[in-house]
Amino acid sequence: MLKLLLILSILTGHPNTQDANIGVLICDYHSGDTIDAYRHNAVIPPASTMKLLTAATALELWGGEYRIQTPITYDGYIQDGVLHGNLYIEGRGDPTFGSRYVGDKNFMYKWARCLREAGIRRIAGSVVADLSYFDANALNPSWLWEDVGNYYAPGIFSLSYQDNTMNIVLRSGAVGSIAEVLYTTPAIPEIEFENHIRCTHITYDGAFVHGVPYNNTRYLVGSVPSNRQTFGVRGDMPNPGLILVRDLTGVLRQSGIEVDSTETYLSEMPRFAPVRTLLFMHESEPLSEIIRHTEQESDNLYAEMLFRIFGSKYTLPCTIHNAKDFMIDYWKNRGVSFRSGKILDGCGLAPQDAISPAMYVQLLRYMYGSKHKDVFLASLPRSGESGTLRSFLRDTPLHGKVYAKSGTIGGTKNYAGYIFLPDGRVWVFAVMVNSANCKTRKIQNIIEQYLLDVYQRNA
Repeated sequence: MLKLLLILSILTGHPNTQDANIGVLICDYHSGDTIDAYRHNAVIPPASTMKLLTAATALELWGGEYRIQTPITYDGYIQDGVLHGNLYIEGRGDPTFGSRYVGDKNFMYKWARCLREAGIRRIAGSVVADLSYFDANALNPSWLWEDVGNYYAPGIFSLSYQDNTMNIVLRSGAVGSIAEVLYTTPAIPEIEFENHIRCTHITYDGAFVHGVPYNNTRYLVGSVPSNRQTFGVRGDMPNPGLILVRDLTGVLRQSGIEVDSTETYLSEMPRFAPVRTLLFMHESEPLSEIIRHTEQESDNLYAEMLFRIFGSKYTLPCTIHNAKDFMIDYWKNRGVSFRSGKILDGCGLAPQDAISPAMYVQLLRYMYGSKHKDVFLASLPRSGESGTLRSFLRDTPLHGKVYAKSGTIGGTKNYAGYIFLPDGRVWVFAVMVNSANCKTRKIQNIIEQYLLDVYQRNA
């Protein structure tokens, strides 16, 4: 007991973390022995470590080779090269369309080729973004207003495009002036800005974008560096599905396929919808690639899209509530107890999310024995080498030996994953520090010192 308390004093006795909400559990995977523990059943805001739960659920449900399918359908009929009806892009939660990270950048041209091969030379209707697979609540009500509308907290629609973000290009002037909005990429002609971004002496992006889904007004606040000819600020798109079908309509016309009517979207399925016919099915990259990007770069959009799809296991349209209930029930049936934990999203942005170190260790132990173990491990950042762990434990005895997910918000730093020892032992661990009175980089340093001490005393 004395030995355990001496090690934990690095966390609990440090001036910056002694008053923080701390939970720790480190266990040997094979023997089940506890290496170290402190308030391991306490529930703590997980931040982005929540993505471990989302990734594990997706892998267990579908496997790494699974591809998210997006039906391309039409109503009406095709005759003499004319589609007498509408073309529908039926969103099913694929986050990769036009993404800068994963997916085929030329997918629209391939779709145009499929239409030509089907004999279509003209659409006597519209190209329609069907968003009805998810409910219309594209904004998670548990997210903070300071996050909503920024690139890392975009609206969640069943049809995603270009990571649901736009780049707002500004020109900044003298210190104290208001920056000028020049244009956006992609171009969104109907977008309007209430602009209060000031030009200051800072050298970084200090601007914030606020807005809600389907609404074309965005409020710009904060500050940017002065006297820049151009300076980019990223925010979310009001309706990415509509921009996708607008761009697709342009590609179809370039490819020699006429489209008679203006593109549009459906947020909900009409009660008396016309019968549709499947034209072809688009498939995403393998789930293993989607999850790898999600975990390595801690992508909130990718995680949240997967999370919403879970809701389809209970009913359609997919809802946040059903996704949450499904995930909790799924893991309870596999011995992962949430006790007093709380799940409100799939990415960890909700500050009310609450997970214990014990729950993470149960989950990680399960996944280490899963048939999807290798894909799960490959998705995790590696200490000192990859993803969000590039700087963690770099050039220490634990360099490259820790596979884990980090979670970071102001005053909070969490890690959960695996530690591989030279003698073949595997430790499963979760270290969670919330509400510390210092910057997250300092918390990381304290956790690094703690893990190194545990390793050196037990190796």
